[in-house]
Amino acid sequence: MLSALLDMVHSAFGLRPDPPKGVILATCALAAIVVVLEPLWRMARNFITIAHEGGHALAAVLTGRRLSGIKLHSDTSGLTLSRGRPTGPGMIITGLSGYVTPPLLGLGAAALLAAGRMTLLLLIALVLLPLMLIMIRNFFGVLSVVATMAILLGVAVYAPPAVQGAFAYLFAWFLMIGGARAVFELQGSRRRGTARQSDADQVGRLTHLPPIVWVGFFAAVAIASLVIGGRWLLDVAMMN
Repeated sequence: MLSALLDMVHSAFGLRPDPPKGVILATCALAAIVVVLEPLWRMARNFITIAHEGGHALAAVLTGRRLSGIKLHSDTSGLTLSRGRPTGPGMIITGLSGYVTPPLLGLGAAALLAAGRMTLLLLIALVLLPLMLIMIRNFFGVLSVVATMAILLGVAVYAPPAVQGAFAYLFAWFLMIGGARAVFELQGSRRRGTARQSDADQVGRLTHLPPIVWVGFFAAVAIASLVIGGRWLLDVAMMN
């Protein structure tokens, strides 16, 4: 496995051939099915939660807050704890970063795939997840991140190039489509009165703006990421 990992690192900055048009379109359809069908979504949503809480954690560190830990729960909710001023730009940026991270990661993945950097995409994911694992503070969270790392490592090391390509495109599509659904779920929960401590509500209290403004911000980022990233991936498909 070590030899395979070294080969992966060496080839990370090399160009890889794009999958056939049918594979790119099929991964888009499969990602949409996973996001739309409730039983599949309930299982797959954990990957969105990992990205969401990772976004909070990264923003907290970059704005000078002290990251205390991350918890991921079996109901696909999560919690990122940091210490610092309870108000101010750092707290606002940290609060805003969760819902925008999955679609923006999907957009970044789409950019790498459009540039033919499939291996680099898998390598970046394998670097970021262990960094997040260090801060996980509950058993289910550790299990979720380790399972995700195992899946990525298995694909990166043992899967043939064709499978790696299909997986990378599925990964990008799922982050963009799933990130958008998570935002609409947020507003649905707020409308039912079950999300009074949501990111949008907390940032609303910090900024003295209606929380719906921040839900709209999350939705705008998610939709823009899906439109732009989706266009990049479909352009690759049309060229094959």
